[in-house]
Amino acid sequence: MTREARGAGAIERLVELVLGATRAVALTGAGVSTDSGIPDFRSTESGLWREHDPMELASVEGFRRDPRRFYEFWGERFGALADKRPNVTHDVLARLERAGRLRGVVTQNIDGLHQAAGSQRVLEVHGSYRRARCLGCGLEEPLDAVVARVRSGRLPICQSCGELVKPDVVLFGELLPPAFEEAARLVTECDLLLVLGSSLRVHPVAGLVPGAKRAGAKVAIVSRDPTPYDELADALVLGELADAMGAVGAALG
Repeated sequence: MTREARGAGAIERLVELVLGATRAVALTGAGVSTDSGIPDFRSTESGLWREHDPMELASVEGFRRDPRRFYEFWGERFGALADKRPNVTHDVLARLERAGRLRGVVTQNIDGLHQAAGSQRVLEVHGSYRRARCLGCGLEEPLDAVVARVRSGRLPICQSCGELVKPDVVLFGELLPPAFEEAARLVTECDLLLVLGSSLRVHPVAGLVPGAKRAGAKVAIVSRDPTPYDELADALVLGELADAMGAVGAALG
């Protein structure tokens, strides 16, 4: 890699691109939420999938096979998200939106922390932990109500049509929600795609990066570890997200 990806020079280039943008879009992944105490899935040190099979606990087939086990595993983990608070990255993105530099946030996270920080346009392309949705009729209800039914010994059955009710998050084997189509359109209109804390290994979301580049946007990537699209980056910071976004926040004044 010919350009600097670590240290002050890399962060200065990031700040330069962000301050020069007027139609930026942020694409955020699990690395954004780890600073709020939410573990990610893929890291070699603490990723959830190091100890558990995602095809059993994060696929729609696994959910249908054993919905009680699914809720037993995820119910407590989803419930713990309610106590988490936004961190510097969430706060800076909300400030960028208020300043008219950021058009919106496309997030792979389900924790709602962007909204809690004040971001107004948030496209949750992997869903939200707060809701549950019937696989049959599509009826929505609060997730905690479904978790309570399961804990009382009942199956997570829709009270309208009798089909299974699952958390309104995208599992392996499911299509992305309509928010992804809006995200893809938004990315083709941006002048900077700011990729934060995403491994860029999950498709089709990862394909937004080359899509933005083809549309003429600059790309800035901030990640603790290298991604498959680093060579497309006009600014690349391999390091701690809080340091990089703290510098952006400071530059905003």
